[in-house]
Amino acid sequence: MSDWADDELASSNWWRTRISDIAPGSIRYHGYAVQDLIGNIGFAEMIWLMLRGDLPTPRQGALLEAALMSAVDHGPQAPSIAISRMAMTCGVSLNNAMGSAVNVLGDVHGGAGEQAVALYQEIAGDIESGTETSAAVRKGLDAFIARHGKYISGFGHRFHPIDPRAIRLLELVDQAVANGEVSGRYAAIARTVETELQARKQRPIPMNIDGATAVIYAELGFPPALARGLFCLSRSVGILAHAWEQAQQGGRNKGPIPRQYLPAYDGHPPRDFPTGR
Repeated sequence: MSDWADDELASSNWWRTRISDIAPGSIRYHGYAVQDLIGNIGFAEMIWLMLRGDLPTPRQGALLEAALMSAVDHGPQAPSIAISRMAMTCGVSLNNAMGSAVNVLGDVHGGAGEQAVALYQEIAGDIESGTETSAAVRKGLDAFIARHGKYISGFGHRFHPIDPRAIRLLELVDQAVANGEVSGRYAAIARTVETELQARKQRPIPMNIDGATAVIYAELGFPPALARGLFCLSRSVGILAHAWEQAQQGGRNKGPIPRQYLPAYDGHPPRDFPTGR
C-alpha cells in the first residue's frame, strides 16, 4: 500500500462513529436518512435515536418527552437560571450565557438525577441477588449516605413540600407499567426508598423531580451518567428562555443580590496602613 493510501486510511479512521454517516448529499443517523426523520419524529425521539441507536416505541418516546419537559425550568431561584440572566447583563451572547449556566449543573445542582438512578440500580442489583426489597433499600441508603452525606438525591425539596412534577411523572410511569411499556421495578424501589426515609426521619421526605425523572430514565434503560446529560438538555431550554427574556429587559451588570444589600463581612476590622514600610 502506498504512503498516500496509508495516509488516507489513517485520516478516515481519525474519528470513528456509529452515530452519523455524512457524505456529499447524504446525512444518516444510525442508518436513517435525515429527510425521512424530519417531520416524522419529535425531538425526544431523536434524542433516543442518537443515544440508543434505534427509534423508541411511541409510548417510550412519550415517557422520555415527559421527563425532559418536566425539568425545563425552576425560575431564577435556581442557580443555573440566575446565572444565565446575570451573564446576559454582562454583555455576552446567548450561547455564552447558556454555556455559563450549563457549566454549574454539577453534583449538587443538576446531578441528583444521576445519583438517584445509580441508587435505584444498586438496590435493584441487590434484589436480583436475592436480598428482600426493604433490606436492599436500607443497605442502599446506608451506602449512599456513607458516600454522599445525609441528603438523599431525588427526595425532599428546599421549596416544595410536595413536588407537583413528581406526582404527575409517577402517574405516567404507572400508566406505562399498565400498558406493558416498562417493568415498574424502579418505580417500586423509589417508593420503597420514600417509605424508608419517612420511617427514619419520622416525617415525609417526598420524591422530587430528580427522583421521579430518575425513575423514568432507569425504567427506560438509560445509565446514570446519561440522566445528568438529559437533565442538561432539558434545563437548557429554560436557560435559553430566561437569557432571552433578560436580553429583552436589558440591565447592566446585575449581580446575584440587589445592590442595596451588601454581603456579610466577617473579616478583619478597619485598620490603618502601617507607616515606615
